[in-house]
Amino acid sequence: MPETVTHDPEAEAGSSTTEPRLARPVRKDETVLHDRGLYVERWLPERRSRRRPLLLIHGELGGSWLWENYLSYFAQRGWEGHAINLRAHFWSDTADLASLDFWSYLDDVEAGLAALDRPAVLVGHGMGALLAMKAAERMGAAGLVLLSPALPQSVGPQAPSHVVRLVPPVFRRGLIGWDGALGAIVARDADLTLADVRRIQHLMGAESGAARRQMLEGVPIDRAALGDIPTLVLGAGLDDRFPETESLALAGWLGAEYQPFRAHSHFGLVVGEQSHEEVADAVRAFLEAHRL
Repeated sequence: MPETVTHDPEAEAGSSTTEPRLARPVRKDETVLHDRGLYVERWLPERRSRRRPLLLIHGELGGSWLWENYLSYFAQRGWEGHAINLRAHFWSDTADLASLDFWSYLDDVEAGLAALDRPAVLVGHGMGALLAMKAAERMGAAGLVLLSPALPQSVGPQAPSHVVRLVPPVFRRGLIGWDGALGAIVARDADLTLADVRRIQHLMGAESGAARRQMLEGVPIDRAALGDIPTLVLGAGLDDRFPETESLALAGWLGAEYQPFRAHSHFGLVVGEQSHEEVADAVRAFLEAHRL
């Protein structure tokens, strides 16, 4: 069974006020994997440390922009952060999204992992968490951090067939409920500010329908292949696409540590200017406990 860490917002808020805000120098640069046209945004501490690098994998309609708060947070604390943009996302080369699917995205993640010179911790969000699990199964990983993860085939439940069939070849933010009025989204995702919502809406691009259909149908994961990899699953109580109960179920299936954030939304876990830091604190505690 997963190790569940009780989330006490008041206690965490009290502790965070006693920790001085870091202002350590950070270097920003980029890597372009030319053979695949992939842009990797990197935030590095001033001095290289022995900590494991973090490979940050976005989910649907995302990009390296999703991880800006995490890149800054972890670089100031000694971790290299490498945020990959999957094909046809953000600054990576354009491609025909209708021709891409989950498996072509997996090839991108594996290319990003191979480009690092040492074992990495894979940090994935939504569909990116499912990509992280599959990449770790096939290539290994120093650790896994799965935020509001999409579920593997064995955990379920899978979407009804008629829901899968309705996914178009290419879709945009309206399909996942992000094309509405700003105020309505803030009311639904209460941990996000109006500025957060504006930024997310502005940066969301388009997405492969085939990748979403395959995610909904369920991608098989060999649990035994992940057995020795330290894993943390984080669930968001306000997430209506990847419910917190499903995150808990995945943690149980993996035998992973589990951290619920019941006042957080799907994007609030990573993008929220006022909500990301306590989640990043939990990830840091996990990394330090496992000397990653």
